[in-house]
Amino acid sequence: MAETKSFDFVFLRHGESVGNAEERFQGQSDYPLTEAGRAQAQALAERWLKEQMTFDLAVTSPLVRAKETAQIIAEMLNIPLEEDPIWMERDNGAMSGLTRDEVVKLFPEPDFRTPYDSFGESGEGDWELFLRAGRAVHQLLKRPPGKYLIVTHGGLLNKVMYAILGIPVQANSNGPSFRFHNTGFAIFNYAPSRHQWRLVRLESPA
Repeated sequence: MAETKSFDFVFLRHGESVGNAEERFQGQSDYPLTEAGRAQAQALAERWLKEQMTFDLAVTSPLVRAKETAQIIAEMLNIPLEEDPIWMERDNGAMSGLTRDEVVKLFPEPDFRTPYDSFGESGEGDWELFLRAGRAVHQLLKRPPGKYLIVTHGGLLNKVMYAILGIPVQANSNGPSFRFHNTGFAIFNYAPSRHQWRLVRLESPA
């Protein structure tokens, strides 16, 4: 029997945003890219162009920092681009847009937090974010096999890694943490006929 065509995914975190530069808990608050962030996206697009990277489709979070990153890359690599809100960053409730100092003052870390507890009073807890990450990956696998670029956010990407690698969500956010710096990315291949995921490369520039 012939091997079913596989999927190739590049999961990319957006370039530096104004919220990143101001050290804010952005969540689903909208912040544009900084000049440095646009330069990061441009540099990555130029690199992938030289490496002859190709994609059938780019899918982006509609938040402007991700969308701007995706637009820069999609235009240079001539990739069709779609927006999908399932790829938005974690809803962090009342923390959204606050600085680190403000979060420490207003939302001190509890002695114990279950995966089901909300972030920022009303936002997505770890379990809820993990479930959304799993649904997002599942939606991708309903598409035809091919090469896909996904432009999203660090918090959600962490749980995408959990969903793909089969890592359970733990209390107090324990367990491995996958830190994607701006324009960091993970490349995966998925073979449906064997239900086999393969991590090809994980790259997160400092």
